Amino acid sequence: MAPFGPSDPRDAAALSTPYPDIALAAGRRTIPALRRLKRVSGGRVFTVYLNRPATGTSTADLIVAPRHDGFTGENVFNPMTPANRLTPEILAKTRAAPDPRVAALPGRRVAMLIGGDSRHFRFTDADAAELSATVRRMFNQGASVMATVSRRTPDPLRAALATALSEGPGFLWSGAGSNPYLSMLAIADAILVTADSVNMASEAATTGAPVHVFWPHGGHPRLAAFHEGLAETGASRRWRGALESWSYPPLNATPAIAAAILRAFSRFRADSCGGAHNR
Repeated sequence: MAPFGPSDPRDAAALSTPYPDIALAAGRRTIPALRRLKRVSGGRVFTVYLNRPATGTSTADLIVAPRHDGFTGENVFNPMTPANRLTPEILAKTRAAPDPRVAALPGRRVAMLIGGDSRHFRFTDADAAELSATVRRMFNQGASVMATVSRRTPDPLRAALATALSEGPGFLWSGAGSNPYLSMLAIADAILVTADSVNMASEAATTGAPVHVFWPHGGHPRLAAFHEGLAETGASRRWRGALESWSYPPLNATPAIAAAILRAFSRFRADSCGGAHNR
């Protein structure tokens, strides 16, 4: 029944004392629990919801909804991208000791971040053929290619990529062993990401490497708005059949999101101490 129904009884333990100063939630199922926590704490908990809630601006004290969601309000912060775990320090540490399976690749390295079928995108046989041809074009440009797929990647696309990558200096992570995804990002000289994933494109943009966006069949206006905004920052360009080189300041909204939460929490505490909140 989420997000409009009552909270799940199994969440009761998380809604008991001692109450936290700040509660952060993400995902439709968490909304009833977040709202109940606000209520049972007498309004003392500062609540934050990450993403666009179907329940409107009253969902939490602060809502962090990426700009492309088109969700606005006095208590809404709209970053360019969602938060992620990547920092310059993490990337630098990984560059110093990358996964040997991808570190062994010679020359200019290209990371291919492959998503899969979703409500809005469908990877067709034509998409599989084009992505395979893309690998071969990169080889012809003197690049080595390291690719990773997701749980949503269709089997025919996995097989097509495996065949293409076997023809040159390539590597495909298809689920065996640890995922060298972070190493791929850290050492990539260029990145190609499929347009179905906002998170993968956002993480790619933290590296400062050129981000090429491949569009499979399908689409959605919000995803189109996200990629248009990302391109406007200079981080990405639509894949046009050949690797391009450009530079931009690495893009990461996480510090700005953290700062927005702290500012809003400080105002909340100041108002509470001043008697403005009597909940």
